[in-house]
Amino acid sequence: MAIQSEQVELQVEGESIAGTLVSPGSKMPGILFVHGWGGSQQRDLARARQITGLGCVCMTFDLRGHEKTESQRLTVTREQNLTDLLAAYDRLASHPAVDPGAIALIGSSYGGYLATLLTAHRPVKWLAMRVPALYWDDEWDTPKQALDRQRLNHYRQRILGPADTRALAACAEFAGDVLLVESEHDDYVPHNTLMSYRSAFVGAHSLTHRIVDGADHALSSEESQKAYSSILGTWIGEMVIGARLDRYPHYAPWYA
Repeated sequence: MAIQSEQVELQVEGESIAGTLVSPGSKMPGILFVHGWGGSQQRDLARARQITGLGCVCMTFDLRGHEKTESQRLTVTREQNLTDLLAAYDRLASHPAVDPGAIALIGSSYGGYLATLLTAHRPVKWLAMRVPALYWDDEWDTPKQALDRQRLNHYRQRILGPADTRALAACAEFAGDVLLVESEHDDYVPHNTLMSYRSAFVGAHSLTHRIVDGADHALSSEESQKAYSSILGTWIGEMVIGARLDRYPHYAPWYA
């Protein structure tokens, strides 16, 4: 990796001393984590720290209606949460160390759904979704918590396409690399929903579909958590870090 050096002068008590700023000659990929409904950034922080060690800038955040803004849980809408995600993306993309042309989204459940919508508004190179939820387009301004659960269950059992919902339409336009992770025993996001997403990515550069055996929606067991971390880590290493090595062949982490 190319290293840039810049000679600087520091003013101290009326005198000037010399210094040198040494910085990477290339910018790093940015990775944005989007938690699910009822979750928080805390679930993503451990994985974010591990991935940052590979040479990425990672960001986690709490959607409105969660953690410090939990008082808004009954009123926050999908539109507001998408606005949250857009703000987080823009903050990450503006970081001086981030390559704005190399940004990945990692979304879980509701966060995966929001991530697909964001791809219609901002450039995304890699999209990883664990048990992505699916919603109809109507009632967009209705509080998310007020959406009919029974209707959602029936809706997600259907095989849907890009003409049926904005999320799948965004998937059809996505040209980057995709990871879909399914839980074998998911009571909230059934297999048919994953197949709707999978079928929608008609223009993706690559698509990887993995199933976590024995896992429920929340990855309640330690074994399931480890399995997902392994799947995600392998994919990130191949797609994101691999792409960086292709672009900057002399790059190597300092600890390699």
